[in-house]
Amino acid sequence: MTHNDQNRTEIVVGLVATPPDYPARVTARLAAELARLLAERVDAGVRWTVREGWGEVAPRRDGGAEALLDDLARRRTGDRWDVAICLTDLPLHADRTPLIAQSSTRRRAAIVSLPALGLSQLQIVRAVVPDLVGALLADAPGTPADLASRVTVIKRSIGADEAGDVRYVASRWTGRARLLTGMVRANRPGRALLGLSKLLVGAFGTAAIALTTSTIWQMGDALGGIRLTVVMMLALTGLVAWLIVAHDLWERPGRDTPAELARMFNAGTILTLALATTVSYVVLFLGTLLAAALLIDTSVLAQTLQRQAHATDYLTLAWIISSLATVGGAIGSGLEDEETVRTAAYGHHPDPSDRASEGR
Repeated sequence: MTHNDQNRTEIVVGLVATPPDYPARVTARLAAELARLLAERVDAGVRWTVREGWGEVAPRRDGGAEALLDDLARRRTGDRWDVAICLTDLPLHADRTPLIAQSSTRRRAAIVSLPALGLSQLQIVRAVVPDLVGALLADAPGTPADLASRVTVIKRSIGADEAGDVRYVASRWTGRARLLTGMVRANRPGRALLGLSKLLVGAFGTAAIALTTSTIWQMGDALGGIRLTVVMMLALTGLVAWLIVAHDLWERPGRDTPAELARMFNAGTILTLALATTVSYVVLFLGTLLAAALLIDTSVLAQTLQRQAHATDYLTLAWIISSLATVGGAIGSGLEDEETVRTAAYGHHPDPSDRASEGR
């Protein structure tokens, strides 16, 4: 768009969330204040109109950023927007380095990869999007050096090519760590935790039975801290593996999903499930500890252990029972609703018509 276009009475900016799941939440919050931000930082002499839209439920993965920009450009033309910005939860790369954003002057469109922003996604989006819009309206690559200096997650920019594309990338190593944490946030571990309610029910049922078995008390007393830790780690690892296998959560490389993207999806799924199951374990541990303290008298525990009982014995008892009950919880997880469990898979995106009532 030329400089004269900036003097129009109205400039329409389209915000597209793809897939229409977590990115739609960020888009909705950004849209509520983007007009004000654009007036403050780009041009206060025009009327800014921000319109929201949904992208594909399963956005194109094979072409990466270029495919998203092509789709976005067609959407911009069809909806008669002046510029279009896409917020996506796809982890994107440029030369094996996490890609934060890419703008295309020829397409008058730009994309922002939310996972690459880490945990402070909305704050960084507020800083990045107005500059991207301003650069696209100016028919120039913008000021990538300035953007890189003002937004700490951007390590450097890769200069404009013939199409006027500018890529903003993170650092290779810290950027990858930030990308994984951003993927876990976008995957919403709390949703996975609440969705695995039957797992907790099954685990508490197993714990209730184990709590009345004196052999388990003696076993916990005989095991040291290292062996109890190993048992706990094996139980949690086995539970995560069971959830992935039983509910087919593993993303396989294919024609539409490159191997690198499949690896990132699987890493996001594993970390999400690991966080959700760890929180479940803590809840189970605290519940078992409370039940043990209420139901098992110190004298009964001392008689079984054949020595004086201490408070640490209750902690040890809750520890081993929680680890064993976690295995029982895995059986209960097999009864979970398939769609509920599959929300923990990073590459799985629900149909927006099923989520519209939830404001997604």
